[in-house]
Amino acid sequence: MEQQARLDILRNAPLDSWIALSADETRLVGVGKTYEECVAAAEQSGESDFILLKTPPEWLPLAFPACAAPSTI
Repeated sequence: MEQQARLDILRNAPLDSWIALSADETRLVGVGKTYEECVAAAEQSGESDFILLKTPPEWLPLAFPACAAPSTI
C-alpha cells in the first residue's frame, strides 16, 4: 500500500480507539472503543483477515535526532 494512503487512514481514524484495516491496508474495515467491538465490526464487514491497531489519545509530533556518522577505528 502506498504510504500516504495509510497515513490518511490513520489521520482520519478516531482517536483512542481500536481500528481494523483490511489485510492489504487499503481500507478501514472496523472501529471500536474496545478490542472486542473492533473485531466484531471487522467481521461484520465481511473481513476474515484484518490488521488491528490502537490509536493514541492524541497525535503528537515526533522529532528524531540526527544520527551521527559512525566513528572510524
